[in-house]
Amino acid sequence: PVLASAHASGCIRLWSIQGNLMKELLPFSKDPSGPLTVLCTDISTKLLLAGSKEGYVICWNIASFLEESQNKKKQVKEKLCWRAHNTEVVDLFHEEEKNVVVTASTDGSVRIWHADSGYYFGYFGQSRKFELSDTSRLILPSDVNTFTAIIREESKPVEKKVEYPLMLDKDK
Repeated sequence: PVLASAHASGCIRLWSIQGNLMKELLPFSKDPSGPLTVLCTDISTKLLLAGSKEGYVICWNIASFLEESQNKKKQVKEKLCWRAHNTEVVDLFHEEEKNVVVTASTDGSVRIWHADSGYYFGYFGQSRKFELSDTSRLILPSDVNTFTAIIREESKPVEKKVEYPLMLDKDK
């Protein structure tokens, strides 16, 4: 068994059941996902999904890491990052049979997404039926204008630079 914890720094830590830190996951995406608010996995524990205070959903492939969790050098691959809402994601789950992710936000909306591509299917309460088989035309919710970021295997984590805005600048 592995425990996962989400943190305000935007990282996820994977722990052994004995309390030992096994891996720390940092986002690869350039978008600032912000503090993480919710975590879930699919039933087979191949994917780890996180929602953020900024409205992002981040998806990691953790299957190969869990198979060889004793190997400290084994990498966890981030698959996708997309803006799901303009406000905090408060809940999400992965429905494996239909391969969709359902997100809920403080904006009051519940939205449905394709798990492998971040493609937007619609929101609960809409007048038209969900067409889960058609991912050919790219649409976004009306309040989101950022497309899904598909993370390449050779990507490296984004290093967060700390700025010190209160430093004295004598030239100014």
